[in-house]
Amino acid sequence: MRIGVIGLGRMGAALASRLQSCGHDLVIWNRTPGKAESLVEAGAALGESPAAVVEQAETIITCLLDENALDEVFNGDRGILSADLTARLFIEMSTVQPRTQRTLAGRVKAKGAAYVECPVSGSTGPAREGRLIGLVGGTPEDVARARPIIEQLCRRFEHAGPVGAGASLKLAVNLPLVVYYQALGEAYSLCRHLGIEPERIVDLFSDTSGGANILKARGAMIAKGMRGDAPQPVTFDIDSFRKDLRTMLAEGAELGLALPVAERTLSVYDEASQQGWGPRDGTSLAGYWPSRASDRAAEERGSS
Repeated sequence: MRIGVIGLGRMGAALASRLQSCGHDLVIWNRTPGKAESLVEAGAALGESPAAVVEQAETIITCLLDENALDEVFNGDRGILSADLTARLFIEMSTVQPRTQRTLAGRVKAKGAAYVECPVSGSTGPAREGRLIGLVGGTPEDVARARPIIEQLCRRFEHAGPVGAGASLKLAVNLPLVVYYQALGEAYSLCRHLGIEPERIVDLFSDTSGGANILKARGAMIAKGMRGDAPQPVTFDIDSFRKDLRTMLAEGAELGLALPVAERTLSVYDEASQQGWGPRDGTSLAGYWPSRASDRAAEERGSS
């Protein structure tokens, strides 16, 4: 199948690579053309604009940073909505508020195309291996059409309801994770003085009620973060988690809900970013609070 992929950040590039490995013919576009080079070398065609991608593909997948990026790609000069969308299938995979998905779906469907949202749970490694969890929103007919492609990307397919439902689930799924990284850092700060290696701490936590799936999946990177190293490779950085937290809080406000834990967690991520931790992988956040506490304790000892 000829598939268009628009948005080649870490996740978009991993999704495109997976689709290539499944035998699909790709036409791609990214605001920063250099990110397309490896995919072009592997056989993908490079479109001149989002509209050009639509004109050359049956199905178009978009995976972009935020609402502003989506607006530019869909509504900008030579954007998606300037093309003939008749009979195309759109699978939108960005992490944004539900209202953004519903608005885009209305505009796309008004031009004769099908629209399914599918934000995913998982990082770039699972994306390249087709092991993500797809949180899907759309009509049964559109979802049935998108299912064969999504199932090549995802090990689990969760049709949550109409467009917007997938976005709601994605924000809900991500919230405990971003809070957990901070909670793990606070927990480590309580036992760091024991001198136990972070790898042992992570292994112990993963075997107790204080554990979470992420400890088994990314325990080695989390241990590096707890030690104060900057884990590599970066799959989803602290600044991206900040964006997701702001999106969660905005959605909570629209629903009339207070999210005090998420709000306080965002303040810590903001502080970490201001201290230069923003580009680090999100797993490193587990090391920010202990290092911060240690630095402040040293300052207090030096001033006494």
